[in-house]
Amino acid sequence: MSTNASWPPGYAIHPRVTALDPELVTAFRTVPAAHASDCMGRGVGALGLTAYHRDLKLALCGPALTVRVRPGDNLMIHVALQMARPGDVIVIDGAGDLTQALIGGLMRTTAIARGVAGFVVDGAVRDLAEWAEGGIAVYARGHTHRGPSKDGPGEVNVPIACAGLSVAPGDLILGDADGVVCVPAAQAATLLPQVRAHAAREEKIRAGNRAGTPDPERFNALLRQKGCPV
Repeated sequence: MSTNASWPPGYAIHPRVTALDPELVTAFRTVPAAHASDCMGRGVGALGLTAYHRDLKLALCGPALTVRVRPGDNLMIHVALQMARPGDVIVIDGAGDLTQALIGGLMRTTAIARGVAGFVVDGAVRDLAEWAEGGIAVYARGHTHRGPSKDGPGEVNVPIACAGLSVAPGDLILGDADGVVCVPAAQAATLLPQVRAHAAREEKIRAGNRAGTPDPERFNALLRQKGCPV
């Protein structure tokens, strides 16, 4: 499906974007969201989301299929589900509205059947007991039993804002127990060696902490930069 001049205002369906090498996505599967966030300046990442799948060991990693909807309406999310390919992450800009759920248990069933990696929802979900069974990741702003309409408008595969994230179609989404981060597709290849180096540095610090031999110079150097006489 694609947009054309005959579509009414507020409706748009763009083709799925393939911007990431599958091998690069695979390499990021072991990268903690916190490491990616640290290497991108510590000022990025979603805010205010809860992991409703409840499995702290279930990590999310895959290309973004983006959706913008009218608060409380999920017509275009259903369209996105039909477009999704295995490993995709459906990222939804629902404007943070919590009055009506945007996805629920039936959509979870469809998503699992299609191999969707997970959802990131700036809005509400429902059917919490089903999401808590695991098998697919879902992060959302909140929950309610009140169901959605299916009237539109909405857009698929457009740049969106989601819980403080700026997400373009095809960007890399990482999620784990700490939260969700978006890595711009154009930066992913450059970021990978940085997060690996960051992990190595943290492991060195962790080993010193375990051995009871922390490095005070790590912090003294920072204090001297501020003019403190240490």
